[in-house]
Amino acid sequence: MIRNEPALLTEEGLAKLQAEYTHLTTVGREELADRLHHAFEDGQDDDFVDNAELEAARNAQAFLEGRIVELEDILNNYKLIEDDDDHSVVNVGDWVTIVEQGFEEEERYHLVGAAEADPVEGRISNESPLGRALLGAAVGEIVKVNAPRGITEFEVIKIE
Repeated sequence: MIRNEPALLTEEGLAKLQAEYTHLTTVGREELADRLHHAFEDGQDDDFVDNAELEAARNAQAFLEGRIVELEDILNNYKLIEDDDDHSVVNVGDWVTIVEQGFEEEERYHLVGAAEADPVEGRISNESPLGRALLGAAVGEIVKVNAPRGITEFEVIKIE
């Protein structure tokens, strides 16, 4: 996957991706080589075609190498998100507190580039429907998101 546009990364996101790349290209490859070696040796006595562990190890190798290529692509073409003090409108890199209309519970998200998005950790991509809707919004503004259940409205409560 060759990127035309640079991946937007926070400094924290860049450090995490660099650490993951280093781990996968060293420890990850070594562990997988051992796994492949053992699976191959174990399959020598059995019907080689039915060696499920060898097939699983090869699939894991394909996944590992694919992720390494993806990380190389990102790390060779990225742009750091600069943390500015202007929080008058939502920008990539900002923390945004929102509340869905009709509900009281506030939600807080870090708006990041797609390469480091992780909704479970509260990091949403600027390319996601919610991320796109929030970009450029000010405190007090209502943004509309086309969600699977229909149009959902959120109010921007705070921008940090």
